[in-house]
Amino acid sequence: MRETLSQFEKNIDEILALKEIDDTVLCKPLSEGKWSIREIVGHLYYWDKFILEKMVPLMGEGGNLPGFPEHDQHNEDAILFLKEYSVESIIDHFVATRKELTREMKNLAEDIRFTIGGGKRQFSGESFLKIFLKHDAHHIKQMKEKGLRQK
Repeated sequence: MRETLSQFEKNIDEILALKEIDDTVLCKPLSEGKWSIREIVGHLYYWDKFILEKMVPLMGEGGNLPGFPEHDQHNEDAILFLKEYSVESIIDHFVATRKELTREMKNLAEDIRFTIGGGKRQFSGESFLKIFLKHDAHHIKQMKEKGLRQK
């Protein structure tokens, strides 16, 4: 679990590095019809916020966490929620929330198992985090490949 948590927390540095890039680049869609880097960071933040508020409090032995929200609607909600936020503010919110989420996950006992949305599959804190590490990696790759080339 320690390595997984370390990787999860390390992604903070990837997002903090975006503060060195001009806002016009961060606010430009990666391609037509796609999100901007600003929106991607907001999306990551909004998922962390959901996990921290709605799922982590129920991560105990035998816990049944709520199911994941419908993804498209959740993503739309994230964009609307962050509409008035500056890029720097979104990055700061992401960093603070990711740090808090990492602290909470570190406090979980390694041997607890829980389910999500009434499903039968048992998750540990680590197997749960690995889902979101893959999610982070997907979006960080997008930002590096497409967005950061526009510097």
